Amino acid sequence: MSSEKFNTNEAAAYIRKSASWLNKTRLIGSGPVYLKVCGSVTYLRSDLDAWLTGTRGTAVYEFANDNARAMAAA
Repeated sequence: MSSEKFNTNEAAAYIRKSASWLNKTRLIGSGPVYLKVCGSVTYLRSDLDAWLTGTRGTAVYEFANDNARAMAAA
């Protein structure tokens, strides 16, 4: 497990999203797992990788996704 740490801007660049998008997903709980220590938000590379893997799909509509096939291809 990689313990490399990223701030919000670095994490956003790593997953190819904007920092604003990460900030919004923290509010609603749909983004990657993060750490908050003394008011500072930090993302671990392993958490970002896990979130990216979890968002893989095989179809546009969730009911049609073959998640077993997507996970096997990982």
